[in-house]
Amino acid sequence: MNNAHEDQAERREAEERSAPPARVVHAAVAEQGMDELARPVSSLFWSGFAAGIAIMASLWTSGTLHHMLPRAAWAESVVALGYPAGFLIVILGRLQLFTEHTAVAVLPIIRTPSMAAFGRLMRLWVTVLSANLLGAATVSAGVAFAAIQSPEVLRGMLDVSMKLLDRSPVQTLLQAIPAGFLIASIAWIRSATEGSGFWVVFAVTYIIGLSGFAHVIAGTTEAFLLAWHGDASIGWAVGGFILPALLGNIVGGTGLFAVLAHAQVKNER
Repeated sequence: MNNAHEDQAERREAEERSAPPARVVHAAVAEQGMDELARPVSSLFWSGFAAGIAIMASLWTSGTLHHMLPRAAWAESVVALGYPAGFLIVILGRLQLFTEHTAVAVLPIIRTPSMAAFGRLMRLWVTVLSANLLGAATVSAGVAFAAIQSPEVLRGMLDVSMKLLDRSPVQTLLQAIPAGFLIASIAWIRSATEGSGFWVVFAVTYIIGLSGFAHVIAGTTEAFLLAWHGDASIGWAVGGFILPALLGNIVGGTGLFAVLAHAQVKNER
């Protein structure tokens, strides 16, 4: 009897210490997606608008670090430490960010596809994307015209943003694919771990910033800042950056991550 009791206790402890199976994580992420699909349009819009504004924290922090650091080969790796700032506010604050919550919402559609579910997904995508872009454009205008930071920090923010002008639309699209995949992975990783949300978001978004990958909303703050400041045109911001980055993020976050995440467990249910 003692041995049987000890075996049961060991099994319970092993289960508690083990990471949840992939199918459990998949179910948890899909449940999150269902919750997002059920939210009212007004809630999605204002949450997305707030996220578009809050994501500017990434450029503010990166621009400040760029201003403070000497011109050296290693400086860019430190400047990239600023990139997670906006994502930490947005994701840990449960605001609506295109490519994070929107990728999660694809899983319920893949599990039980229907025209009604697809319609809810399109409603979510259009609402969140529009609100994100509007928030990013608004806060970028404030940065450019309202002097809400020092001229030195603004110069640093512009210097950080100038790298977007070196990319062709095709390069932006290709560099947006891994960004979409990585951002979509955050929801999966956070559902598989406990108490590590800060470091998961920080590590993944630091990789994006350090590698120069393109995230459509974070990059929109940079693209519109250049446009409002007169260093680029609105046409370039929309056609040269936003549309290619959007397509690449959708391919990486939905076409790759969401589909592959579902494929690994579809025969286990």
